Amino acid sequence: MSDETGLSGEKGERLVGVVLVSHSAAVAAAVADLAQGLVGCGATVPVAAAGGTDSGGLGTSAELISAAARSVDRGAGVAVLTDLGSAVLTVKALLAEGDELPDGTRLVDAPFVEGAVAAVVTASTGADLAAVEAAAAEAYTYRKV
Repeated sequence: MSDETGLSGEKGERLVGVVLVSHSAAVAAAVADLAQGLVGCGATVPVAAAGGTDSGGLGTSAELISAAARSVDRGAGVAVLTDLGSAVLTVKALLAEGDELPDGTRLVDAPFVEGAVAAVVTASTGADLAAVEAAAAEAYTYRKV
């Protein structure tokens, strides 16, 4: 995860934070680990997994999502990626509340695994929130055959 400053170290720039929302805590954590592991020599991006319910079951938790977003917010924006429909609805409800998520939090329409990797790798370059969102969304075009 990120250092306490949320800065890249070399350039001193603030990095976009990434929150990965899954119905499963294990899936969210595994995708976060994968994305961070593929960054290579880039800056350490603040990434948080927000998976499952408060009691550890399958589902989503507005409280876990809000806490995760606050934990990765370094002032450059927060990109939130989700796995399934009700996770999207939970994030949209939090955004509609207006004060539940940090300013500059954006729900990103992207495939969960590929989008998370693209978002974290792009954020590690010091890119802004729009570029992180675009890179994650572009993952829809990745072909496997």
